[in-house]
Amino acid sequence: MSKTSFHDQFADRHIGPNHEETQEMLQAIGADSLDQLIDETVPAPIRMEGELNLPEAQTEFEYLRELKEIAVMNKVFKTYIGQGYYGTITPSVILRNIFQNPGWYTQYTPYQAEISQGRLEAILNFQTMVSDLTGFPIANASLLDEGTAAAEAMAMFFGVKNKRAKGDPANEFFVDEKVFDQTIDVLITRARPLGINVVTGDWKTYEFNEKTFGVLLQYPAKDGSVEDYRAFTEKAKAHEVYVTVAADILALALLKAPGEWGADCAVGNTQRFGVPMGYGGPHAAYFATKDDFKRIIPGRIIGVSVGSNGKQALRMALQTREQHIRREKATSNICTAQALLAIMAGMYAAWHGPRGIRAIAERVHTFAQILNNNLRKLGYDLTNEHFFDTISIKVDESQIDQIHHFAMANEVNFFYGEGFIQISLDETVTEEDVDLIVSIFAQAKDTDAKVEFSTGNPNVPAALVRETDYMTHEVFNTYYTETKMMRYIKRLENKDLSLMYSMIPLGSCTMKLNAASELIPVSWKHFANIHPFAPEDQVQGYREIFRELESYLSEITGFAACSLQPNSGAQGEYAGLMVIRAYHEARGESHRNIALIPSSAHGTNPASAAMAGMEIVVTACDEQGNVDMEDLQAKAEKYKANLACLMITYPSTHGVFEVGAKNLCQIIHDNGGLVYMDGANMNAQVGLTSPGIIGADVCHLNLHKTFAIPHGGGGPGMGPICVNEKLAPYLPGHVMANTGGELGINAVSAAPWGSASILLISYGYIRMLGKKGVTDATKYAILNANYIKARLEKAYPILYTGANGRAAHEMIVDLRPFKEFCSAEDVAKRLMDYGFHAPTLSFPVAGTLMIEPTESESKDELDRFCDAMLEIRKEIDEIASGNFEHDNNVLHNAPHTLEVVTANDWNFPYSREKAAYPLPYLRQGYKFWASVGRVDNAYGDRNLVCTCPPMEAYMQEAEVVEG
Repeated sequence: MSKTSFHDQFADRHIGPNHEETQEMLQAIGADSLDQLIDETVPAPIRMEGELNLPEAQTEFEYLRELKEIAVMNKVFKTYIGQGYYGTITPSVILRNIFQNPGWYTQYTPYQAEISQGRLEAILNFQTMVSDLTGFPIANASLLDEGTAAAEAMAMFFGVKNKRAKGDPANEFFVDEKVFDQTIDVLITRARPLGINVVTGDWKTYEFNEKTFGVLLQYPAKDGSVEDYRAFTEKAKAHEVYVTVAADILALALLKAPGEWGADCAVGNTQRFGVPMGYGGPHAAYFATKDDFKRIIPGRIIGVSVGSNGKQALRMALQTREQHIRREKATSNICTAQALLAIMAGMYAAWHGPRGIRAIAERVHTFAQILNNNLRKLGYDLTNEHFFDTISIKVDESQIDQIHHFAMANEVNFFYGEGFIQISLDETVTEEDVDLIVSIFAQAKDTDAKVEFSTGNPNVPAALVRETDYMTHEVFNTYYTETKMMRYIKRLENKDLSLMYSMIPLGSCTMKLNAASELIPVSWKHFANIHPFAPEDQVQGYREIFRELESYLSEITGFAACSLQPNSGAQGEYAGLMVIRAYHEARGESHRNIALIPSSAHGTNPASAAMAGMEIVVTACDEQGNVDMEDLQAKAEKYKANLACLMITYPSTHGVFEVGAKNLCQIIHDNGGLVYMDGANMNAQVGLTSPGIIGADVCHLNLHKTFAIPHGGGGPGMGPICVNEKLAPYLPGHVMANTGGELGINAVSAAPWGSASILLISYGYIRMLGKKGVTDATKYAILNANYIKARLEKAYPILYTGANGRAAHEMIVDLRPFKEFCSAEDVAKRLMDYGFHAPTLSFPVAGTLMIEPTESESKDELDRFCDAMLEIRKEIDEIASGNFEHDNNVLHNAPHTLEVVTANDWNFPYSREKAAYPLPYLRQGYKFWASVGRVDNAYGDRNLVCTCPPMEAYMQEAEVVEG
């Protein structure tokens, strides 16, 4: 390295093992070099020749300096576009202590409830806020965006209505023409493969018929008008039609809740509760409904249960309805939602409280009234008698041009339509802003105007004025000072194990480093404060990043084109399958609807295929965990006439590079199908092989795995798809932007580039690692996995390995031989006592743990984890030898809380030290205490409570009652 070069290379900060550690690990594995290990792991027929055509690595300083130059290419205008996205003020206490805090954003989805109580409580707050404001008893833990939330409601009610229909389902879904355009776009995409007919029109003239199963209304409407839908809803009820309302969450502080006037479901976006627009996301959508539908509601639900000590504990409720259990019979393919953003929105509600939320809503409405009155005085024709925050002005084309000219000169964005202009105000608006807007419209009439800041009664129908209280729980009426809020956030954070404490070795989840330099730019104003429908000339910085990132991802996958629109992995799966469907339809082969899926596949695969209108045929795996080639060949030939695709994960979900991958793809192609590759395990491919080399046609990428977007405790994520040339024309388009292929399917996400702001993280990951660094990251992910395998394989059976006995980037530890003495869950819970989050439990094989260390963990952390696993094996042996009873031992009773360990009474047949400090490293600052004893899952489902219980419940022992 030149003396004038920066010595501080990002790869050295991202990759865990240093040179000396690498040599020690290779010796333990039995390989002379890292290259030898890779040669023995990745089959030669699929190895990439040469290096990736990516830029050289940048230091963190160089990257951030260059990114600032790109950022200012985005123009931060004062924006009143609305249409579901609004300016907001993120409270600094939330920005600093949650959004920019790795203690919150590096957590995983809270499957291990005992070490997740903090975010579970924060999400329960979100659910309670949504439930209160919408007037429904059940709300989920968030969805991806408003468009997909509306589509989930449509699918749910389609299933409810036709549960017992035979052959002639009710399949008409009416959507009012004043629903947001992007929502309708997503609805059309979701409806087609399910055989649903989306009908748009005026709700005032729509006639229900025997085919109508549901309707969707916007409240307030996209033009800002507040309509009284009560009589329409009664008519729907009379026809046994389900009513979904897409409601503005802030407007509900002033307007009567949908649950109070007869709706069956409410969906919407909580972005304006303190979450920046970010050119489209990420934001937390909400979904609230009646108690009747609690067991089929899409997405996750946080519920109240009890721990082993009888005290209240929170958990994810009703998991048996989720895709990872029900597969193709799941109500939804939702896997990741928007947990981090839901937490922010819930904290925003707690920070402001009901009085503050109402004050914000009243202020926004007051400014809208002032603007409405002053534009009327100027002679403009305003079309809305009743409104909340949005006014619509009827103007001719010449006036539009004039107003647009003056608005651009003053760096102001309005929403322009054919013959009208709309202005949506938000909480950031000031008197000066209103004065400027009025002056722009006055200039267009060649006159002056002095704004009168007086108003009359609210411009809301008297029958729709909200009278019921909301957010009455103590959590929304306590934390008004920053000191109290800061401490509350910290108390919750301290209950949760994140990457701040230790490695999270979840197989198929890739919990790698989320570097600070990757995340810092997300909150820069030139990225955070951009509306997703801003004019193209104002977003050239974003567009440059998109172009580069698309080219990088296409290069890495060996494909020709990329869509960044899908805003989760499950959405990426769905988008990829819909592109395959469109390809077959364009060739006159719409009958091709069979998806072959290996038995080892993640549950989202069959769930996504079912949503895409495909019939699932499961193919077998052999004893080595590979796809059974004979069974695949037989089924591909059997269904040759109707074969649409094969869905595979590579390396396999069993953690193995299958040597027959190319042949597998060829079999499908020979029988008229295409190959969809699930990119969940792309962290073992980058720079060594690619889906294109292997022979796939489309692949989705989990940017929240391989490309360093944090998991956020269950979201956000991004799931872009890369495709070959034959599928490129069908990449998803969007009604509000020029994107996608020339024959593109309709939108899969509400925003044109999904959760655009977090694409910066993956962009930074690639730019700072460079072409060598991203490849090295893959090599070290494989090294770390094989090192753990080498240390554990004498104590535990390793279920599957490759042809040369190597693991890929993850491996499965088989605990079934010990089931007489303990369960896999016992081991998972005991690992908490050792300061670790459990590996993936009982997937893809029941009774096992799937371990993925990633490249970011250093040898000392890997050794601590292995030491813990080996000590647990000794504890299993103690049970097997009869030293402890099967139902009273350190594994069965784990995790041990601080309260239990320090109690006066100790009634266990082992020492407190054995329970809490079984290894010396735990006394050196590595101890993490679970905040509750083992959670009773069955109790929580029998006694479903999905909103905040009274504060007394947090302080008193829950009374355990049999349900």
